[in-house]
Amino acid sequence: MTTKFTRFAAVAGGVLASGLLMLGAAGSPAGAAELPGVTFYTGANTTGSAVKADLNKVGVCQELSTPVRSFRAIADRSVEVYFNAGCRPGAPGTNGDLVYVVGSLSFGDLPYPGVSYRVRANAS
Repeated sequence: MTTKFTRFAAVAGGVLASGLLMLGAAGSPAGAAELPGVTFYTGANTTGSAVKADLNKVGVCQELSTPVRSFRAIADRSVEVYFNAGCRPGAPGTNGDLVYVVGSLSFGDLPYPGVSYRVRANAS
């Protein structure tokens, strides 16, 4: 029984990895290096209005026009999300070291409404 499950997991993992590679490839025109990108949403679970992150402004603090609650990322860069204006770390209204990093291939809800962000130089 363990052998069958192990084989299934290996095949499923391979199919998932292939699908993700195809998703990345399908989202970009031939020869283009740009992936679909990072999109923030005003509601939880990627609902509400969508706000596309500008990934070309690496290292620059960018203010969001409206607070965001969730995200979807398929990009070659990670994004730091801040809960205070001016990319100031900390929980909303406080100083601290809290910063939420949106990975290059991820999705989810933010712990607090995000109000500013900064694009990292690479997907680390």
